[in-house]
Amino acid sequence: MRRLILLLLLPLALCVNAANTTNCRCFPGDPCWPLPQEWTDFNTTLGGKLISTVPLGSVCHTKGDFSAYNEHACANLIADWEFPATHYRTCTSPMASWFSNFSCDPFMPRDSPCTMTAIQPYAVNVSGVQDVRKTLQFAKDHNIRLVIRNTGHDYLGKSTAPGGLALWMHHLKGAQYLHHTSESYSGLALRLGAGIQGFEGMAAAHAQNKVILTGNCESVGIAGGYSQGGGHGQLASRFGLGADQVLEWEVVTAAGQHLIVSPEKYSDLYWALSGGGGGTFAVVMSVTVKAHPEVSTASATLTFSGACVSTETFWNIVRTFVVDIAPLVDAGAVAIWAVIGKSFGLTPISWPAGTVDQLHNGLASTLTLLDQSKIKYAYNIQQFPTFWDSYCAMNPHSNITEAQVGGRLIPRSVLESDPASLMKTLRGISEMGVVVSGVSLNVSRSPVPYNAVNPAWRDAAISIVLGTGFNYTDREENVRCQSLLTDVLVPRLTAISPDSGAYLNEADWNQPDWQSTFYGSNYPALEEIKQKFDPDEVFYARTAVGSETWSEQSDGRLCRV
Repeated sequence: MRRLILLLLLPLALCVNAANTTNCRCFPGDPCWPLPQEWTDFNTTLGGKLISTVPLGSVCHTKGDFSAYNEHACANLIADWEFPATHYRTCTSPMASWFSNFSCDPFMPRDSPCTMTAIQPYAVNVSGVQDVRKTLQFAKDHNIRLVIRNTGHDYLGKSTAPGGLALWMHHLKGAQYLHHTSESYSGLALRLGAGIQGFEGMAAAHAQNKVILTGNCESVGIAGGYSQGGGHGQLASRFGLGADQVLEWEVVTAAGQHLIVSPEKYSDLYWALSGGGGGTFAVVMSVTVKAHPEVSTASATLTFSGACVSTETFWNIVRTFVVDIAPLVDAGAVAIWAVIGKSFGLTPISWPAGTVDQLHNGLASTLTLLDQSKIKYAYNIQQFPTFWDSYCAMNPHSNITEAQVGGRLIPRSVLESDPASLMKTLRGISEMGVVVSGVSLNVSRSPVPYNAVNPAWRDAAISIVLGTGFNYTDREENVRCQSLLTDVLVPRLTAISPDSGAYLNEADWNQPDWQSTFYGSNYPALEEIKQKFDPDEVFYARTAVGSETWSEQSDGRLCRV
């Protein structure tokens, strides 16, 4: 009888296993995973552009399939770890170390195993449309998780795919200066390959005595998640967000179509790509953005410590700064500031078309309080002939963020009508040992651009980002810090801004209501466009539109919910 029951259950078990395989992307070790020869054949069709991943930290380990211990190389890697180039020159290493999950960490003991469980085993070094088409087809034929990667600047793990295949767009470096004419815009523009980074795009614009909007961190890619997710920077109060600059997207769709997408052609896809988030609607090959005339720029930096005064005095000065710069921001300035303990840094405030006298007057109330409190401070203010000169002189080089982040867009109404609640909240968070950083800006230009940028941006006075510590050797500590963001810190910001949202590129990857928080009222329309252009859900990225139909398992396997 028992044998009969087992025989009856066997077909059921086979059906369940088949269903599990069908509902999940194929994973290394599964029977469906391509054989070595199939990967070799695929590489041949690509002309040798397939890269087999060797984890960056392999030189620091003596055990594991990828161990390649080299004491000198390991020491150099650890010394250079904080520099973005260490990571963006590779096709796999995430700058947010949470997403490498200690799988081959150079900071772990050298006898800990070097594995590749948290990152994609293969990447394609894309040089053109055909590379993308062939990779899309291979991924679909073998049901493999696909991810789009450029630099690895990514707080939410969107460009990391355990057991997957990456389209590495980093070497698409073309830049073309042109005159763009369309129904919505007539003027000068730059067409930038998907791999162009901020410092490269700005240099190309400056060569023509123009400026384009880029991020504060000069090594962030322009065409990827930055512009597709909104994108702010020191020119945002003058020209709008990164998504507002886009005139055309050159893309390859999930079906392999090569399209030029604009407000006039494929307008729905243009709308979604311009602010609806990266990695989910199509593969961007290039972007055409507005090029603006250069302009004289006033810029200032300010740092001080409140170590020798009361906490009340310190935070009163911070409040004065945050509130009193609002007129400068409305006039076109952007301020980048942070509070770390009882230290404050403004790095910098930039005002294109503003003057030193105007900028100094706007900061006078803060400086007066510092003088009255007998607080020593470092203050540097200059007039520059161009924004480029200001950016090069005053903008500090940005290293990777060795922290876990969460954020919130603070509406203008909070700053204007209830600054006490805002500062009380920020102070309480700071006193828990958390970094509080802000970008004060105004992108509420009229008319509102035709794009999918979260509507909360148009009412925002400050983009707040919080940072909790990251420990390279203690996973439990990182889990605790991540939970603190999700369960305590971000909810405090939400409580004072319940109708706002968050910048989807600088937010908590574990945000529970991410659809409304990151995309606002645009989410239903974005879902429809996702289904129209990617009905088979070839593209997946964490917290991207449509990602809720998938779940990442503990081993990294991606399965349908």
